[in-house]
Amino acid sequence: MAVSSTQTDSISTGTNQNSHHIKNRSAYDDQVVKLFLIATVIWGFVGMLVGVLIALQLPFWPANMGEYLTFGRLRPLHTNAVIFAFAGNAIFAAIYYSTQRLCKTRMYNDLMSRIHFWGWQGIIVSAAITLPLGISTSKEYAELEWPIDIAITLVWVVFAFNFFGTLRVRREKHMYVALWFYIATIITVAVLHLGNSLAIPWAAMHSYPIYAGVQDAFIQWWYGHNAVAFFLTTPFLGLMYYFLPKAAERPVFSYRLSIVHFWSLVFIYIWAGPHHLNYTALPEWAVTLGMVFSVMLWMPSWGGMINGLFTLRGAWHKLRDSVVLKMFVIGITFYGMSTFEGPLLSIKSVNALSHYTDWTIGHVHSGALGWNGFMTFGMIYWLLPRLWKTKLWSNRLANAHFWIGTIGILVYVISMYTAGITQGLMWRAFNEAGRLLYPDFMETVIQIIPMYWARMIGGSMYLVGVVLMMINVYQTIKLAPKERKDPVIDLPAGSGALGTA
Repeated sequence: MAVSSTQTDSISTGTNQNSHHIKNRSAYDDQVVKLFLIATVIWGFVGMLVGVLIALQLPFWPANMGEYLTFGRLRPLHTNAVIFAFAGNAIFAAIYYSTQRLCKTRMYNDLMSRIHFWGWQGIIVSAAITLPLGISTSKEYAELEWPIDIAITLVWVVFAFNFFGTLRVRREKHMYVALWFYIATIITVAVLHLGNSLAIPWAAMHSYPIYAGVQDAFIQWWYGHNAVAFFLTTPFLGLMYYFLPKAAERPVFSYRLSIVHFWSLVFIYIWAGPHHLNYTALPEWAVTLGMVFSVMLWMPSWGGMINGLFTLRGAWHKLRDSVVLKMFVIGITFYGMSTFEGPLLSIKSVNALSHYTDWTIGHVHSGALGWNGFMTFGMIYWLLPRLWKTKLWSNRLANAHFWIGTIGILVYVISMYTAGITQGLMWRAFNEAGRLLYPDFMETVIQIIPMYWARMIGGSMYLVGVVLMMINVYQTIKLAPKERKDPVIDLPAGSGALGTA
């Protein structure tokens, strides 16, 4: 039997927002979804604005303005803002909206939902303050010092307790596949964060990791790669499996494939981290293990992409009129591209060319801006009219966002692919005497400066798309009726049939 999230929302409007205590009546908490959605838009603008600034700093050094606004200080701020602020708030908006519908009940505890929201925003603000000041552990995607790490742990525990409490009191027996991706995210991110953040506090904002040398690098990239896997992949796949069938008004292509996709992905992904350390002091067996599991990732990753795109069978004509579906198709396509490219770059012979080059930068941004960005934009445009009970202010503006963003990310990644291959070939070029053909590092830098300008232009176009979305979001909210009640669903006694999942 095909199980689809499209069958979830037979919702009527009710008047009692506290009626979730009544046996067969549930008022969804959409206020917290609205908060996370607005935070997603705001932090997305901030993170990408900083990204454009640091993209300018590389070809134009005067843009490094003082000690606190140099590339070295702003680059970790950019990555944290885009990953944990923009993508993080998008994840939480998706989870809070879809979990209530899939479980046919309100979130377990409203206070926990608010603590999660405000606690997460406080963590983001603390990162925005400390990173430009140079307060950093210098660990990729884990730069925040120990007091902030403790705050992250506490907020994550509140989130987990609220989520699993909701699963416990759910009134839908079947657990749709999106929930399994959320479960994997919550559990694995907790393990990764605790494992990589173990440190000895030395001062109020300074600590020493308990790991040293190659062990520290090993743990860091076990964390770093799987932060991408379980913060930027699994929750967005859950988002895809819920929101794509909704937007397409079609059941997911293959529910069986989605289950195979889930179990194979979560098993294989966790072993792939060592491929980041090819040609380093890490033991050869470890990097080989990482490479093998990375190549194995081709199968579940492309299985998920195929499942997503094939869900649109019989609905491709809807792309003409639906900006949401356009966004989702681009997002899923970039998921397929970046998950093909990642394992390719892990292969030692390919990595010998790509390692330490801007090819990696292009790869990362094809995933973050192509996959995560466009899936988030599609979700936002789908949620806006439903959360605020009004029409989207401007479909034309949304379509302009789609085209400007798409062209921008293509300019970005193509320029970085060109820069990366140029760097790799120049660094390994030898003359007839067996000496380096380009011994001066600056020779490489000079060659790729035009690509850096192209990257800045592409990133600026992507940012313009985000600004257009901000205008659309603001104007749509202004159109919303003043009296808006949380949606209520009435269930018959004994409800819980598989078909409503």
